[in-house]
Amino acid sequence: MQGTIDGFSYGAVTPVAAFLMACLGAALGLRCTNRSLRTERSFKAGWLALGATSIGSGIWTMHFIAMMGFSVDGVSIGYDMPITFASLGVAVAMVGVGIFIVGYRGATRMALVTGGTITGLGVATMHYLGMAGMRLDGQFEYDTVTVALSVVIAVVAATTALWAAVAVHGFLPSLGASVVMGVAVSGMHYMGMAALSVHLHPDAVAGDGSSAPLVPLLIGPACFLILAAVVVMFDPLMVMGTPDWDDPGAPGGAGRKPGIPAQRQVPRFGTHADPASFHSRPRDPAPPGEW
Repeated sequence: MQGTIDGFSYGAVTPVAAFLMACLGAALGLRCTNRSLRTERSFKAGWLALGATSIGSGIWTMHFIAMMGFSVDGVSIGYDMPITFASLGVAVAMVGVGIFIVGYRGATRMALVTGGTITGLGVATMHYLGMAGMRLDGQFEYDTVTVALSVVIAVVAATTALWAAVAVHGFLPSLGASVVMGVAVSGMHYMGMAALSVHLHPDAVAGDGSSAPLVPLLIGPACFLILAAVVVMFDPLMVMGTPDWDDPGAPGGAGRKPGIPAQRQVPRFGTHADPASFHSRPRDPAPPGEW
């Protein structure tokens, strides 16, 4: 028997909330990736890891907020906890691989294609693994063409987002890129849901059609995103950028290739005991007989 699916049980509330969480995770992740390009190598891995976890948590949270509005008429829906949390781990791990590739290789074509493909596949894997964790008296079936289209959307969106992370500078442009990624991730989710059909078992136990409570599952990732936002807010370089980042006349400015961090300016003179003595001035002529 064919089950009647309703993906919007609460109207526009769940799609809008899911979209906002996807944008938040994308914004934090892209800013952290951008920040990693302008930091010392010893801190680069930390920023990239924070960015990967932010994007992965945002996508996972977006998925299950959207699933709060999902119901199948006549049966109750539950979730397998190990598979559900495994989908979070897969999302963070695969997004992390893509981000680390771009973070260390820069905005080269090969790095963007490789990193974007892995990240997009991570988004799609998270979605379908999360769906595999659902439990109801029926069987899921997917339309192959629609599923393939959802994966393509995820890969293209991830590649575009990674390009924006290393090539687009400034708070507002990065915010716009995160909105684009939020739209794409939400579009991928609902495209994947459009490919779904449910065939109920003949002996299915009747239920109210509701899903198991998902709010407790979302508390951890949501708290992490809030903490990541606090880290971003308290780092002025993350929000405002550097004055000479886009200055063509600044060393390492507009002439620098996208994704390659500017070289730090090291003072040629001065001592740590007297910071005021740090400046770049010509050395006074040496007295006769001295070098």
